[in-house]
Amino acid sequence: MDIQFGSPGRLYLLLVVAAGLALTLWAIGARSRAFQQFATDQLGRRLLPRGSKTRHWLSGLLVAASLTLLVLALTDLRWGKTWREVPQKGIEVIFVLDVSRSMLAEDAAPNRLVRAKEQIKDMLDTMQGDRVGLVTFAGESRQSVPLTSHYEDFKQTLDSVGPHSVRSGGSRLGDALTVAANGFLSELHDHKAIVVFTDGEDQESNPVDVAANLFTDQGIRIFTVGLGDIDQGARVPESEDGRDGYVQYQGEQVWSKLNGQVLAEIAEKANGAYIPAGTRRVNMADVYHRFVGNVPETSFESAKINAYIARYQWFAVPALVLLMLEVILSTRSIRSRRQSASDTQRPTRTVKQAA
Repeated sequence: MDIQFGSPGRLYLLLVVAAGLALTLWAIGARSRAFQQFATDQLGRRLLPRGSKTRHWLSGLLVAASLTLLVLALTDLRWGKTWREVPQKGIEVIFVLDVSRSMLAEDAAPNRLVRAKEQIKDMLDTMQGDRVGLVTFAGESRQSVPLTSHYEDFKQTLDSVGPHSVRSGGSRLGDALTVAANGFLSELHDHKAIVVFTDGEDQESNPVDVAANLFTDQGIRIFTVGLGDIDQGARVPESEDGRDGYVQYQGEQVWSKLNGQVLAEIAEKANGAYIPAGTRRVNMADVYHRFVGNVPETSFESAKINAYIARYQWFAVPALVLLMLEVILSTRSIRSRRQSASDTQRPTRTVKQAA
């Protein structure tokens, strides 16, 4: 049987239940041994009526069984599958990733491109219900992943892209923004966002003007994440593995710096935000919640998924029944002890009156 745990981290509570049961049984045994050692038979029968030891053991087992079932209910056990319609609601986000050779610079370890991919994945892990797409660019732009809600497939493609993904070198951010805007599925405004990961280098593609027009005409908000050292910069490797040395121009090694000014202007014109990541590790979950997640959501068509069936009630109901049985048993035990004590004391009062 194919079984799934919705919350497997709660299984450790079974150890707590087992420890509690062991301690309870030990206490019952210790109490019985103590009475046998220090109390007379007559006193023992008064304090421990017949069957009381069995009731204590049964009570402990009922509580332990009930708690075990409750723990299994809390782990959200599921088996069996069924098809069901799930409403989809969120925003459309297209990531624009710079894969030019300048993104291989190693001022952001291990390099800017790898760091950008890590940050995109961190943001994906925060998203729920949003559609995501990917555009890669250098001297040309390409839609690498159309808008999708399958994040794992997206991540696999993201891992594979690099400078080899485009045919011409350079960096034309304005063209990439246009390709990204054409990738949105809906014609409605106000739920679209573009998130750019780049070092800000651009070869006269007018990205600021393009961003302003996209926001004015289509309501697309643009968020920019700048990578790289803004002061000294770093050398640009010839290849992705870094084994072929560094790019040279007229006998001098080419250094690349973060151009934060153009990225800040793009974000300002498109009602977005500029995140100067530089060479630091940025909490992209926080970036999503503070900025991208504030884009108004929209409803998408329902998705049909083959989901496991939750079976927690199969454990919760028996747990409550066992707990009720333990309460009834304990109540009867108390009444029995009171009745036994009353029967023991009644002859004593009769003898005194006769005297």
